[in-house]
Formats: sequence, structure tokens, C-alpha cells
Amino acid sequence: MAAPARNHVWVGTETGILKGIDLVKKQAINYTEVSSLDRGQEVNVLCFGDPQESEVLLGSQDGVVKVFNCEKSKFTEFHECRGGEGVFRGLGVVDNGIITCVDSGLMKVWKEGSENKMYLYQLEVQVGPGVAKMRQCDVQRNKVGTGGKEHDLKIWDLQRAEEPIFKAKNVRNDWLDLRVPVWIRDLDFIPETDKIVTCTSYHQVRVYDPNTPQRRPVLEALFGEDPLTALSITPDGRSVVVGNSHGNMGVIDLRKGRLLCSLKGGAGSVRSIQCHKSMPVVASCGLDRFMRLHSINDKQLLHKVNIIGFMTEH
Repeated sequence: MAAPARNHVWVGTETGILKGIDLVKKQAINYTEVSSLDRGQEVNVLCFGDPQESEVLLGSQDGVVKVFNCEKSKFTEFHECRGGEGVFRGLGVVDNGIITCVDSGLMKVWKEGSENKMYLYQLEVQVGPGVAKMRQCDVQRNKVGTGGKEHDLKIWDLQRAEEPIFKAKNVRNDWLDLRVPVWIRDLDFIPETDKIVTCTSYHQVRVYDPNTPQRRPVLEALFGEDPLTALSITPDGRSVVVGNSHGNMGVIDLRKGRLLCSLKGGAGSVRSIQCHKSMPVVASCGLDRFMRLHSINDKQLLHKVNIIGFMTEH
């Protein structure tokens, strides 16, 4: 048996395929049996199953969570995690259980039951409709954030989930005294703090601090004029990388709210951004079907890999 390929980036596709990208060989390797795919297996969310990143979890449109073992290079578990209306908007792992959240706002924590090792929900919380993103905190694993269309930021503690531990308040009316609409597209927790950063369809980047009495943003910055679609916080926690629907990406200082630099090369809507946990690099992919790896320090495009052309792992 051949040794497992070295994959530096994992990508899930609308056709339901999991691909591992080898940056040295500049190849995208397919790990899904293509003949068995249908539209219901579109990958909506991805996350690692453990700190060692030995497992990748995929949340599919049909409500199934698949577990891929990176060492064995195959799918080892399939869990039906259905409930609520709409597709998965978030996926996480806590205490050997799985956290899911769908469009309609139904968030569940699933644990393995006694019968046939099926996963049964242990906790069910209605976080509110219109969810576009649910994100788990990397450090405090029992803490998650939710946001979406007319669904302002909420922070939840899964150990006492009756009410959110933080609920954002909308900004004041605009200069015409009109209510400012809410549409969060992505969010993340700033490392070593309790602060949260969000990006919106109205090209706003906002920082919230639950430790202050203020429930409105403590910082707001604008990037471009197009809807922001994804974000990721840099390893030092001092800035955030955001991308928009026209393929533009920028690095924004989270202390002063100013644009530090732009990362160029994208040609389609950015769907996902992920900064490395310790190195100053950021991976992104979008509708132009390329995965790009940029250096945050000098803005250079380090790698560009076509994720449509791929090899098949046997």
C-alpha cells in the first residue's frame, strides 16, 4: 500500500468531493468516489476532528457528517445529523461529540448512542433564524458564535445554552435616521482575548468585546464596496484577512481598523479563507476554482493550484 500523500490544504466542493492539496507537487488529489456522488452530497462545511488534524469532518447538504481519516486516507465514519431547515452553516467538535447548526437556527450537539453507534443529539438550541455562520472558539471549545441575515452576533456557552452569554446590539441609525440592516457572513474569535470579529454583506468589518458594557461594535472598518464573504484572523491576532464577492482580499489591522495591504490574484467570489495557526500565510479558495496561498508579510502569491484538475487516490 502506498504511503499517504502529504496534503497541506483540504478543500470540499459543491459536487461533494474532498480534495487534499499537495503544495510541493501542486496537485489536488481526490479522496471521494466520484461514481457515487449526487447533488445532496455538496460539502457545506469542513473542520478538523482533533488538534493533531488527523481527521477531517465534512458536513453535507443531505445532513450527513462524514469523518475522513488522514492517516488511512479514507472515510471511516458517517453520521446522520439531520434536524431543522436548510444546510449546515457550522460544524465543530466538543467532548467527542459533533456540533452542527443549520440555516433555520437549530444548533445541536450530537453524541454517540448505544445502538449501532448512531449519533443522537444531546443538546438542542434554537439560536434564531437566518444563520449564515456558526463558528466554534478554538480555545474555549464550549463557546460558539452565530450570525447571519438579520441575525446579529450571539455568543453561546454550550454548558449553559438556555440564553446567549453575549448578544450584540445593532449600530445606531444612519444619517437619514434609517435602521442599518444586519447581515453577518463570517465571524471568528480573536486569540487570547474574548473579542470577536465579524464581516458583513455591507462590506463592514466589526469587532465586539463582551467584556465591556457596550454591546455595539468597539471597532468598525470598511473594505471595498462589495459584500464580504469570508474572514480569518492572522496568527498574531492583530489583524484579519477578509475576502469579498469580487475576489478581492485585504488584511485589516484590528487595533486601528486600517487596511494594511491587499492580497491580489483572485478572479471570483471568495468562499473560504484560512490563516495558518503559527505561520504568516493564508489559504483561500472561491468560485474561480483555484486555491491560493499568500504570504501575509510581503503580500506575495506563494502557490496557486487548480482544484478542478485532480488525481484520484486509490
